[in-house]
Amino acid sequence: MKLNSFVYFILFLLATTQTVKADESTEMEKKAAEWVASLDLKDAEKEVRVTRVVADHLTAVRTWHSEHSYELVPAGVNPRTGDPLTQLDRQMIVDSSMPKEVHENLMNGLRADLTEEQVEAILDKYTVGKVAFTMKAYREIVPNMTAEEDSTILSYLKQAREMAVDYKSMKQISAVFEIYKTKAEQYLNANGRNWRQMYKDYVNELKRKKAEKQP
Repeated sequence: MKLNSFVYFILFLLATTQTVKADESTEMEKKAAEWVASLDLKDAEKEVRVTRVVADHLTAVRTWHSEHSYELVPAGVNPRTGDPLTQLDRQMIVDSSMPKEVHENLMNGLRADLTEEQVEAILDKYTVGKVAFTMKAYREIVPNMTAEEDSTILSYLKQAREMAVDYKSMKQISAVFEIYKTKAEQYLNANGRNWRQMYKDYVNELKRKKAEKQP
């Protein structure tokens, strides 16, 4: 009797797990379909192929994240800063070890059917438009930004976007963008700009304008 109860319990757990996985798969397919529909491809077969590529990638990223705990990375220190590794640091290390084929399959699959502009539009869906609004902020903060500065910083942010699509959470995506924002700010400093001063001036100007609007 006890054995039968244990068997039923195991079967229940297996059934529950399969249900959860099916629900997650449906969620990924729905998200992928919505993203691809926004491109208005006007080609049903192409839309099906691209949706499958995106859904497969979203599923692979979620599965890897779910099955690989941050605890796989021992607690330690960040060799660059000496600070203790955070849970986010450890999870990102684990997630960054996902097979590179997952990313390659996404990018190759998108480029097989889409223009580069359309590919970028899909990547923006993954990263909630972070390239555009972060670039807008840089253009406001850096006075008289040159074409070379603009192009270089935009390139860093696009690199961040492509890297970020392989991470599951918004905290991880934001952390990836911070890596490349640091690169952008180091680039500005190395080429005659003072990032800290420009940012300070920008914040002070915002405060001044806010004060002017107050009665």
